Amino acid sequence: MLELNKPILNKNNRFNEFLHILVVDDDSRIRSLLSRFLITEGYRVSVAANVIEADEAMNDFIFDLIILDVMMPGENGTSFAQRIKLNTYNENITPILMLTALGETENRIAGLTAGADDYLAKPFDPRELLLRVANILKRVRLNLNYSKNVNFGSFFFNMETGQLYQDGENVLLTLRERDMLKILIANANKCVSRTDLAQISNRSVMFERSIDVEIARLRRKIEKDPRLPQYLKTIRGHGYKLNIEDQQTNNL
Repeated sequence: MLELNKPILNKNNRFNEFLHILVVDDDSRIRSLLSRFLITEGYRVSVAANVIEADEAMNDFIFDLIILDVMMPGENGTSFAQRIKLNTYNENITPILMLTALGETENRIAGLTAGADDYLAKPFDPRELLLRVANILKRVRLNLNYSKNVNFGSFFFNMETGQLYQDGENVLLTLRERDMLKILIANANKCVSRTDLAQISNRSVMFERSIDVEIARLRRKIEKDPRLPQYLKTIRGHGYKLNIEDQQTNNL
């Protein structure tokens, strides 16, 4: 059964609330342990007991990392990792941390060959896992320009501060608009589902139908003609995409 767990936020992990991790393991104890440790670190966490549930989760959410067990009933983790890396789901190549009770060299090689970004043998120290998760997500964050300034058209958005400017003038955003713009820019030129947009804020969970209202408000701030949007496009039946094909990024 897929579960979505909210993060516990503190001043040291405020950025993590924007990061969503999927834990796939048929052992309920492992799922519970990992979920508890990751939530304490401020991450949003979904769990799945098998590949079928993981498939369903990836149809609804964009994940920043998958923690994946190798040995599971039905399709195993290695096969699932290969499908992910072959870009089955969307344009996002989601990083994978693979878990297994098999520690032999050939099994590690098989996992890495399948597309895993890192490999951890069971039993493991949760503190080591948290360090490996942080290292993977640090690389992903840099690749997705989470720590960069982003320009599109006459707009300039600071991903760290959440401030939007147009021709040097500050554009006032609500907290919801800021959070939505962050995830849309982090997934620039890729569809973000209404479900994902509805879950990005730790302050409250919005109904998916409310997303359309929020998007309309955001369009009025970034589009010359909101009825004919140039940047914030609707992907019918799926969600929204921020088109910034000619985006430029600058180091902070």
